[in-house]
Amino acid sequence: MILKKKAEKSLVYVLLFAFWGCTQALLPDALRAQVKFDFHGFVNPHYYADSRAVVGGREDMMLFFPKPIAPDSTGNDKNEGWQANMMAITARLGVRISGPDVLGARTSAYVEGDFTGSTNATINDLRLRHAYINMEWERHKLLVGQYWYPMQIHEVLPMTNPLNMGAPFALYARYNQVRYQTQMGAIQMVAAASWQLDNMSQGLLDGTHTSSTAFARHSMIPELTLQVRYAGEKLFFGGAANLRSIQPQVPWTSLNKRLHHMASYTLFAKATAGQLTVKAQTLLNNSLYEGCSLGGYMMLTDGDVADWHFNTVWMDLSRNAGRWRPGLFLGYAKNSQWGDYEGASHLFGRGQDLEYLWRVQPRLTFKASQTLFFTAEAEYTRAGYAEAVGNLRLSLTMQYDF
Repeated sequence: MILKKKAEKSLVYVLLFAFWGCTQALLPDALRAQVKFDFHGFVNPHYYADSRAVVGGREDMMLFFPKPIAPDSTGNDKNEGWQANMMAITARLGVRISGPDVLGARTSAYVEGDFTGSTNATINDLRLRHAYINMEWERHKLLVGQYWYPMQIHEVLPMTNPLNMGAPFALYARYNQVRYQTQMGAIQMVAAASWQLDNMSQGLLDGTHTSSTAFARHSMIPELTLQVRYAGEKLFFGGAANLRSIQPQVPWTSLNKRLHHMASYTLFAKATAGQLTVKAQTLLNNSLYEGCSLGGYMMLTDGDVADWHFNTVWMDLSRNAGRWRPGLFLGYAKNSQWGDYEGASHLFGRGQDLEYLWRVQPRLTFKASQTLFFTAEAEYTRAGYAEAVGNLRLSLTMQYDF
């Protein structure tokens, strides 16, 4: 089985380069000059150590928050104690294809993958990150394919180094979507309809509490997002609203609510002054579990469904020039329904046993050359269980861009 998987991975690479070679050989000379391929990516081995067990993914490289106190038979906390690991699964390869104008629009396509796998069970396997077609007119853009989750504003991503990229305070996901953007001066409006794949909703599937795309697919309604933003030279800010519709139980019975609609909202901003960049975002999380964040909903004993919310805010400061580039990430989240789950038969989402969560994460990057970087980070996350606990993560990363 292992040899079969390795052979399948090798075949993927062979096919990619064979496709590129055949394209260059078979296209007419005039068209070949208009179709361009740009391969790029990076390799970034990452070492990390935690002071206690954590809730996370991909061998806990994707860290959300520390696990609660779990005493053993002698009263010792089973989740306390240092552990460490090193991985290079986020090594990335992407290719951008630009072609001739079509219907008055500049056209391009982009495909990108890494090796984190789509689940913990498939870690180290090739995973599709982005795959989309882009058409750009003078004031309009149309993107179709897999791209950043529309509530995750890619212009305002935290600059932290580990896989979690500020999660669960910041959103981190990619969705298949149809995304339209129009621009009037510095004002931009973005509307997106998106569908799940790797990041799935929770619910009852054949009576079992699980994560699946079935809950969204059976609703027949795509996730809808609307952004309004101002894009200036030094200042970028705006707001967005999101509506998700799911069928909480598949198959549905008349004893349960057929559809549940969840609305979430965000405000975001980025400002640049000299060598300093400041980014910030606040979220009203009405079940943004699918975006690697917090919040969820509960199924009540009478068959009805109700939400539970997190209010989240984060800020990231970074120096964007020079050899030495310090940075700081700060995050805070508050569960507005803490302890108020009366009448719930099932709780779906992330963080329901937390009253609050906060994180302080300083970092320092040394730019050795245009392609080689070294980063050291210390990440302290405090989780407000009935008895609060904290985790200190220390990490070192070496990254080579190409």
